Amino acid sequence: MPRINEVQNFKLQEEMISSSKKFVGSLCEEFKKNGYIHPSFYEKADVKRGLRNADGTGVMAGVTLIGNVQGYIIKDGEIVPQEGHLIYRGIDVKDLIDGFISENRFGYEETVYLLLFGSLPTAEQLTEFKHLLCEWSALPADFTEDMIIKAPSRDVMNKLARSILALYSYDAEPEINNLEGELFQAIRMIARCPTIVAHAYSVKRHYFDNESLYLHRPRSDMSIAENFLYSIRHDNRFTEEEAKLLDLCLVLHAEHGGGNNSAFACRVLSSSGTDIYSALSAAVGSLKGPKHGGANIRVCEMFDDIKKNVKDWKDEEEVANYLGKIIRKEAGDGSGLIYGMGHAVYTLSDPRCTILKEFSRNLAAQKGMSDELNLIETVERLTPGVFLKEKGSTKVICANVDMYSGFVYQMLGIPRELFTPIFAVSRMAGWCAHRIEEVYNSENRIIRPAYKAVSKNVPYVPLKSR
Repeated sequence: MPRINEVQNFKLQEEMISSSKKFVGSLCEEFKKNGYIHPSFYEKADVKRGLRNADGTGVMAGVTLIGNVQGYIIKDGEIVPQEGHLIYRGIDVKDLIDGFISENRFGYEETVYLLLFGSLPTAEQLTEFKHLLCEWSALPADFTEDMIIKAPSRDVMNKLARSILALYSYDAEPEINNLEGELFQAIRMIARCPTIVAHAYSVKRHYFDNESLYLHRPRSDMSIAENFLYSIRHDNRFTEEEAKLLDLCLVLHAEHGGGNNSAFACRVLSSSGTDIYSALSAAVGSLKGPKHGGANIRVCEMFDDIKKNVKDWKDEEEVANYLGKIIRKEAGDGSGLIYGMGHAVYTLSDPRCTILKEFSRNLAAQKGMSDELNLIETVERLTPGVFLKEKGSTKVICANVDMYSGFVYQMLGIPRELFTPIFAVSRMAGWCAHRIEEVYNSENRIIRPAYKAVSKNVPYVPLKSR
């Protein structure tokens, strides 16, 4: 039982929160009156909203050797849709995947090496690199106890960002300013990130879900994908096929060009000269947003709703009618969006989506989830036609990776609160690569775009006259 003073303190805190919220609520009208910016201001100033051009292409902010996202070509000033390609350091990701799968190997560690150093490793280099990642996968002494258990969070992404910042304090040279030091910091971060996520999830379940606390140490004889499944499951059990599919997800999410929101956030902070821990924490904060890394959860929630309200999943007319209701904001979450459809760059296809769908079929059959997979494919196939009927839109749209990644995680028995953290575990490789490229190839120029001030000049009014 809590002591009397603890109860009193809790009640006092609740009263303070209630009083403060009431005051802040009264100030909302002040902000609405003084903070609204009319859309016409953006047009007059020729602002590139979202750093996108009027034709939907991205504003060119830099160059990179790391990754390339191809979804269309520009011909005679017009966008011409094409099949999507994702390229890591000049290598098509499909060819990369075909390479290690044909040899029955895990591929994420090889992908990390490629993104960081720009070339594929030799067998000897890959063995040594895997050993290095395993060696640094354990967290510093007492880190889990002091930084995760003593300050649990309901949100694993929140805890990941805070833990990354905390690792600054455990680094003897956190502000090191040479390539060797930066690469060593990057390798340690990539190795430690899966362990942080696994421990943060276990602690979250213990303190907020009333579950038992299980903390598993990484094993040196396992890949990153195997270790992650080993760490988040109480009994440590998983199949090779499950681990290989998770490894595939990690490879597909490892990098997506310098223009995506989280990679750009990392590069913006890095351009200021700040440390790697601050830059990577910012990237995690960006990915946490539902418009970025959290989108696959929205897809799963949408399909929960479709499954509940569509009686016959094989009746394409019934499915199409319900999709129409979603677009008209008569169903779903009221956004009018078919989550998992459309992409800023990909037009005819998202290669990540195509690959995930192909490799998920066998496991879906094993797990008795083929009907769910067929429903997803039906929604993917019908959505463009429904948009044409409801909106008159002829824009070419395809399913993006979020349409299938959440489904894959569900088949793997991974809870939804880990969907975005797994994305972060994978993308840590791309962020680190962009961080190092920005620091050592940008002539030390800080990224600083312009904002047009549109406020009117007003005189200062003395306090007694207001």
